[in-house]
Amino acid sequence: MFPILIGLNPPRNPMEQDVESPAIVRQPKLPKQAREDLPKQLAEMDRTKTIQRYVQKDGKCNVHHGNVRETYRYLTDIFTTLVDLKWRFNLFIFVLVYTVTWLFFGFMWWLIAYLRGDLDHLADNQWTPCVNNLNGFVSAFLFSIETETTIGYGYRVITDKCPEGILLLLVQSVLGSIVNAFMVGCMFVKISQPKKRAETLVFSTNAVISMRHGRLCLMFRVGDLRNSHIVEASIRAKLIKSKQTKEGEFIPLNQTDINVGYNTGDDRLFLVSPLIICHEINQNSPFWDISQAHLAKEELEIVVILEGMVEATGMTCQARSSYVSREIKWGYRFTPVLTLEDGFYEVDYNSFHDIYETNTPPYSAKELADMANRSRLPITWSLASKLNQQDLPESEQEGQDAKTSLDNQGKGQQTERNGDIANMESESKV
Repeated sequence: MFPILIGLNPPRNPMEQDVESPAIVRQPKLPKQAREDLPKQLAEMDRTKTIQRYVQKDGKCNVHHGNVRETYRYLTDIFTTLVDLKWRFNLFIFVLVYTVTWLFFGFMWWLIAYLRGDLDHLADNQWTPCVNNLNGFVSAFLFSIETETTIGYGYRVITDKCPEGILLLLVQSVLGSIVNAFMVGCMFVKISQPKKRAETLVFSTNAVISMRHGRLCLMFRVGDLRNSHIVEASIRAKLIKSKQTKEGEFIPLNQTDINVGYNTGDDRLFLVSPLIICHEINQNSPFWDISQAHLAKEELEIVVILEGMVEATGMTCQARSSYVSREIKWGYRFTPVLTLEDGFYEVDYNSFHDIYETNTPPYSAKELADMANRSRLPITWSLASKLNQQDLPESEQEGQDAKTSLDNQGKGQQTERNGDIANMESESKV
């Protein structure tokens, strides 16, 4: 008899077992605290990944224009279009324009010589050609270059027996001057653009929020690395944040002005040493009701723009940068960079981006203002105080009730004293 095996499956082919019943990998069980923190960490990572800059840190706008059908508008302002092109395309067009004009007029000189029969009388000394010593297309091309660039080697020269050649010489001279003025002017403007000057205008890596003169302020730092200054420098800032109106209209990337001293003139800078630009968070500020916890959840961007004229050239220069919510540090200040040396001030740009932590309440400016106003008002049994006490814990409510009863007892005793004094005065008069 064969032994009876209970609860065992018959053996199968190992290959069939791998295909039909794949191995199940069990994930290790995480601790409770890790399981609770994991969704928060994933949400924070997703939020960080989804933040898209409107303006890069180096000032480049992260906006691409697509589906532009009216491309002819670029050709109506061809000069600006050429200036805005990249250097490799600009140089390519520069060489191409000159080469095409030289080849075209070289072909015209060869065509005149061919039609007049100058190429058939090269060995005839009695024949007066249109252009002396022009014996083919290569020599015509060289004569075209000499004419347009006004080199004039003296070997090839036009004769007075060729009126069509004289007319072509006038046309090439005028068109060559126009091409020279256009292309050289384009290259000069592109070379002298003040974009590279903006490379030496630096912004702090982070913006900070801390207390200054008893007010909550948003601050960032700007500096100029060159000894030649920016004339009429001015600073402005924009808050880029999508919002939805009361009617349900969604406004993407809405721009809101941030006051950095427009009313007081603090936005006009004398940028000799690094300056800290301050925005006071008040009722007109878009950060009025934003606290430290709220800021960490916000998807916003602050774009700062520094403008001025280059002292050396007089051209207007603009430098830009931006700060997203994770680059705004709550409860920090900037490290001082200016020191007094022997007869001069020295700026330490190694500490330009450094910040240090300071004692700052985590509440919004609106909450701080409400706390300050509440501390100034007396505690009475009015409806407003009752509503405020409903939001307090029981221990705080008991303290408020005890304080209110003491105030009432003091007022009653003061009233009794005033009554006794009045009675004594009446009796003395009688």
